[in-house]
Amino acid sequence: MKKIECDSFLQFKFVSNPGFSPNGKYVAFVVQRADKATNGYKGDLHLLETETGKVRQLTSGGDAKSYCWTDDNKVLFPAVRCPKVKEKLAKGQNLTSFYEIDPEGGEALRAFDVPVRTGGLTNIGGNKFMLISAYDNNYPVLDDLSDEEKAKKLEAYVKPAYDVFEELPFWGNGIGITSGKRNRLYTYDRESGKLTAVTGEWFSVDSASYGFGKIVYKGGEWHGLRYHFAGVYVYDLKTRRSTCVLKPDKMKTGPVALWDENTLVLTATDGKIINADGKPFGSEQYCDFYTADIKSKKLTKLADYEASVGASSVGSDSRYGGGKGFKVEGDKVYFVTTVVDSGYLRTVDRQGNIADVYAKSGSVDNFDVKDGKVVFAGMYGNKLDELYQLCADAVCEEACQVTHFNDEFVETHSIVTPEFHSFVASDGFEIHGWALKPVGYEPGKKYPAILHIHGGPRTVFGEVYHNEMQLWANAGYFVFFCNPRGSDGRGNEFGYITGKYGTVDYDNIMEFADEMLKKYPDADADNFGVTGGSYGGFMTNWIIGHTDRFKAAASQRSIANWTAFEHTTDIGYFFTPGQMGTNTRTDAEKLWWHSPLKYADKAKTPTLFIHSNQDYRCWMVEGLSMFTALKMHGVESRLCLFKGDNHELSRGGQPRNRIRRMEEILGWMDSHLK
Repeated sequence: MKKIECDSFLQFKFVSNPGFSPNGKYVAFVVQRADKATNGYKGDLHLLETETGKVRQLTSGGDAKSYCWTDDNKVLFPAVRCPKVKEKLAKGQNLTSFYEIDPEGGEALRAFDVPVRTGGLTNIGGNKFMLISAYDNNYPVLDDLSDEEKAKKLEAYVKPAYDVFEELPFWGNGIGITSGKRNRLYTYDRESGKLTAVTGEWFSVDSASYGFGKIVYKGGEWHGLRYHFAGVYVYDLKTRRSTCVLKPDKMKTGPVALWDENTLVLTATDGKIINADGKPFGSEQYCDFYTADIKSKKLTKLADYEASVGASSVGSDSRYGGGKGFKVEGDKVYFVTTVVDSGYLRTVDRQGNIADVYAKSGSVDNFDVKDGKVVFAGMYGNKLDELYQLCADAVCEEACQVTHFNDEFVETHSIVTPEFHSFVASDGFEIHGWALKPVGYEPGKKYPAILHIHGGPRTVFGEVYHNEMQLWANAGYFVFFCNPRGSDGRGNEFGYITGKYGTVDYDNIMEFADEMLKKYPDADADNFGVTGGSYGGFMTNWIIGHTDRFKAAASQRSIANWTAFEHTTDIGYFFTPGQMGTNTRTDAEKLWWHSPLKYADKAKTPTLFIHSNQDYRCWMVEGLSMFTALKMHGVESRLCLFKGDNHELSRGGQPRNRIRRMEEILGWMDSHLK
């Protein structure tokens, strides 16, 4: 068997975004791959023939990463193939070319250009589409000008040699400087070529979906300070008028869709349920299911729910691409949800009954459904994402795997099966965790170990393929990972650690480490490393200031100082009070008490810091602060600041940076634990 190496992910085929054609004859989906030569990702469209189960490739240019179906069962996708379009884009002109291809045969032909930049379209019937595009209020307005007039105005426009911050947030992870910029909702008429703005220049759209001649969208107009929770709006395509069903900051909301022409179905919470501490759960309370009457704007609770909805939070560094996580089909709403340690597919009906559609250890990542037939991209049995199919109107114990893009990799590489463990922690909660044995494990021989802590904290680890952990096992390490308090999938009380960071979660993780060392006596407690990213980076920083049990640490995209985090990151101004239960002005001492930087003078563990210079979610000041503090106190440390990447470095960063990151972490652990 081949060993998993730092660049093995270059062999992965990332399967995502299945979607039925209007006639149900086909399912289109996207397959992407990391490309080291271009230091990016290439993608192509594929088709599943639903009657025969045959899978075939539809495009081959490596530039088809999103798509939509037309009414006549053809596929539209954005691509840059025309030299004149490339020239216009290079000059700063805004446009997106769409190509059309017939699944019955033929080449992709350029269909039309939309005069804004967008990642894709959604069919709203009758050769009309909706799209979301970034709108810059600092930029010349060019919408109604001819190509020649646009070119002249762009040539005359001189971009300032400095950035102006007048809003909060002032930047966004994966976006950059955001002042004056909004995501606008548009409709586009293919026949007339007319682009119509649905929302205003200062309205920002977070998401949108179509049904029953209407568009439901989330967002809000804002100036200076962005809303915390998006409002919910419905745009009627006939009257061309929007109705606000729920104002911004009224309630925290999750996915929303049109159930019929008069009714919305959505997840929402007011955060008022009282927890075991006698306090409201607040923004950390899970959303319940509601219906909303569009005319009266009245919300009616449909069902209580205590899990995330709309996406799987089962952590993996081996996914790439998106897709549906919430969809109305008849009298049911299908949704992806994290339950305990897995991503399930469930439904809720108009009576509020919640039922499993597919509930197996692993993860449903994204799906589509038509006439009761379900296809989904999922990760099961140590495999990477593949496409699976379920029969209509039945609960299937086993889904049929219909693609096999990654079978060869799985069959030819040394992949270790996670071994599940659970124990009751000192706080009375059952903690779930797993162990990977080192490849070539020989009983009685001592091996170094790595403890891995997930991000979030409202995510989970589970029994899905995780490349970096498999890499460490292949390099001769025991690997331990668990879901402490604060993790997803176990209800409000388990997931609530507001104001408790570094206390109950730290105890859970340390007790889990003790349990693993007892159950695996061949794991060398004297050569034990710890790592994690985001929340896991925070916890790694916390650990090195509270115990000397680890011989090496790798802190990634971390939090070090809550007072700095609150004021420098794209989410800090609301995430800090949401997670800490206070802010700098109200109780700076509490924020400092929960800040790993406070305890950096106690650290002795050699620590590697991994950060990216465009990570605005956990800005690089966090890693720099901890690195500086450790250096000042004589602790061996190293900081690697990756250029051109953001908070998603480990999962969707530039391929060369992803390889180097894994080399740095593995090299650090090897040099200190072996």
